[in-house]
Amino acid sequence: MKKTLVVARWEYIEKVKSKAFLIGLLVTPLIMLGMGILPSMLASHDDERSKVIGLIDLSGQFSVALAERMQGRYSLPDGQPNYIIKPFGVGQNIDLAKAVSDAEDAVTQEQIEGYCILPESMMTDSVLDYRSQNVGDFRLVNRLEENLRGLISERKLIAMGLDPKLLSQLDVPLSVRSVKITESGEREESGFLRVFFSAYVFLMMQFFLIFTSGQMLVRSVIEEKSNRIVEVLVSSCSPTELMAGKVLGLSGLGFTQIGFWSVIGLAASVQFGIDLVTAYQALLLILYFVLGYLFYAAVFIAAGSPVTTEQEAQQINSYLVLFLVLPIALAIPAIQNPNALWLQILSFIPLFTPSMMALRIPIQTPSAGEIVATSLIMVGSIYGMMVAAGRIFRIAILATGKRPGLGEIIRWARTG
Repeated sequence: MKKTLVVARWEYIEKVKSKAFLIGLLVTPLIMLGMGILPSMLASHDDERSKVIGLIDLSGQFSVALAERMQGRYSLPDGQPNYIIKPFGVGQNIDLAKAVSDAEDAVTQEQIEGYCILPESMMTDSVLDYRSQNVGDFRLVNRLEENLRGLISERKLIAMGLDPKLLSQLDVPLSVRSVKITESGEREESGFLRVFFSAYVFLMMQFFLIFTSGQMLVRSVIEEKSNRIVEVLVSSCSPTELMAGKVLGLSGLGFTQIGFWSVIGLAASVQFGIDLVTAYQALLLILYFVLGYLFYAAVFIAAGSPVTTEQEAQQINSYLVLFLVLPIALAIPAIQNPNALWLQILSFIPLFTPSMMALRIPIQTPSAGEIVATSLIMVGSIYGMMVAAGRIFRIAILATGKRPGLGEIIRWARTG
C-alpha cells in the first residue's frame, strides 16, 4: 500500500503542476458555459443589415400588405427595416417561369436573401415555397409564416363580414409556468432551460473529466513503456501497485478539478440566486461521478495497456469516447421522458450508468430501489474491471513486438 501511495503521489504532483492541467482547470468551465449560453445568444442576435426577400404573388392579394407588415414590425438597431419585400411578379397573368428565373438569378448573385412563391389558391393552401441558399434562417421563415397566416386570417374575417381588428382581441398572450413537485411534496419553480442546463452541466463535466483523465492515463503508460522506465518501476513495485497508484493519482487529479469547478458553481449559484439541484441530488451526482470515474479508469487502463504508440492510443480513446458521447446525444429525449423504458435499461448497463443517471437525477430522481441497484451494479463492475485491468496491465506493460489481438487480451484478463 505504501508503494501504491508513492506512485499515486508522484502521478498527482507531476500532472497537477503541468500547464495543460492548469489551463484545462480554468478553460473547461468557460467552454461548458459557452456551449450552454453562446448558441442561444447568437441565435437571438439582431441582424446587422436589411434582408431583401423576393416575392412572386400569383394571387395578387398579399404583396403590398406583406411588405407593409414585414417592414413595419421588424427593424434593425439603427432604425432601418429588417426586411424589404421585392416583388418579382404579381397577379395570375405573369410569366411564372421568367419570374422564377429572375428571382433565382438574384439569389445566386446575393442580391436577395431568398424568394417566396404565393400560389393563386393562397387562401386555402397550407404549404408555401421559400427558396434560398440559406435554408437555416429559421427566424426569417417563422416570421414570413406568422405574417402570412395573419394576413390570411384577416381576409377570411373580412369575407365573413367581420372586423379584422377582432384578431388582436382574440389573440390572448399566455405563458405556462413549470412548477416541479418534489418527492417531499414541496413545489419549486422550474423550466425546460433550467432542467436542461442542470443535467447538461453535470453530463459535460463527467465527459471532460473522464476523457481527459483517461487520455492522461493511457499516455502515461505509453511514455513509460517507450522510455523503458516501466522496467525500473516494476523492479521497485509490483504491476498491481503501479496500476493502483496511477488510478489513485489521476483520480485525485479529477477530484481536484471537480472540487474547483464545484466551488465556482456554488459561488455563482449564491451570487445569482440559482439553485440547479438539491443537496440530495448533488450527493447522488457525486456518487455516480465517483463510480463512473473509477469504472472508466479501469476501462482505459485495460484498453490502453497493450498499445505502444500515440496513434494507437488515439484510436482506443476515440472508441471509448463514443460511450461518453451517446448520453449527450440523448439529452433532449431523456429530459422529456426520464422514466422511459429504454432509458431505464441503459441505466443498468455499466458503460452508460453514470451518464444516464446524471441525466435523470436533476430532472426526476429515480426511485430508491433503482439507485441502490445501479450503484451495486457499478461497484461490482468496478471490482471486476479493476481485476481484469490489473491482469492485462501486469502482462501488457512488459510485452513488446506485435500488438496483441482481442482474443489474446481476453485470455490475459482471465489469467489469475
